Amino acid sequence: LQYGFTSACEVIARQALCPTSIHGCHSSVSSTVLIVTPKELSAALKKNVLTKISTAPRVIPLCAAWFLPNDPQGRTGQQVFKEKRIPSARFFDLDAVKDHESPYPHMLPTAEVFAKAMQDIGIRRDDEICVYDTQELGIFSAPRVAWTLKVFGHPGVHILNNFRLWVEQGYPTESGETEPVEGPSQYPTPTLESSKVVDFVEMKEIAKDYAKEGAEGAQVLDARSQGRWAGSTPEPRPGLLSGHMPGSINVPVSELLDPNTGALLPGDELRNLFISKGVDPEKPIISSCGTGVTAAVVDAALGEANFGNTETRRLYDGSWT
Repeated sequence: LQYGFTSACEVIARQALCPTSIHGCHSSVSSTVLIVTPKELSAALKKNVLTKISTAPRVIPLCAAWFLPNDPQGRTGQQVFKEKRIPSARFFDLDAVKDHESPYPHMLPTAEVFAKAMQDIGIRRDDEICVYDTQELGIFSAPRVAWTLKVFGHPGVHILNNFRLWVEQGYPTESGETEPVEGPSQYPTPTLESSKVVDFVEMKEIAKDYAKEGAEGAQVLDARSQGRWAGSTPEPRPGLLSGHMPGSINVPVSELLDPNTGALLPGDELRNLFISKGVDPEKPIISSCGTGVTAAVVDAALGEANFGNTETRRLYDGSWT
């Protein structure tokens, strides 16, 4: 944080996550993704001018653009990245950096695949990463990429809130093909923080134990639309039934975002929303969705609202699919 986001301590203090000292922030940030504004990112980038020969830690914008497979315009992340992006940004391909042995989309990659992806786009372990979404969708897939970085132990991870506001507020963009990175980085093979991930076997047991006396009472927050959660609207993937897990709480992503800007709502509004849904901050929370992408939006919103215990907040990888 000391390398770019000088206001990060103010952000954390606002969320009551750590003391205002820089050392206090460092220990808390290890398990927290910070939400930053376009102004904060712009200031950080101005302090960290990238050069090909510098070995100092850098601030790297990382585009996580992704669209659902049934996108009516047939758009792709790579396409919109080339059309408009933050200068010097790199691209993280959600459809490529995943577990290719799994029949399910977007399951976490192996540590080796993750490290290779970081190497290929020239990211180093000590880089401060600010992940951002598309101008078209607002906050959507960036939280999943940010969450992936964190569960693989990357120290400095932030989410831009958001690229649409970055463009509307007049901050610079570029388009066209990107310049080649300075060569593969030496990103080390990390260790997955498995305590932050729920797999199918555990999720099945949690669902079976729902409402049983003595069950741990984990709450499942489902980010899909109300129609998909209720089973009245089809899933975007052919052959997949809609509906929901027993006892899950529907928290549609759309309710977490400003309807005009697609930005994540302020922390106090998010906190009130979770309370209105009946979510208990004293109980473990598991975020879920269709494939594990927008579940991370719920997780990011919980963090921004300082809602629940970060040690018992997890994400169901693969989710409804």
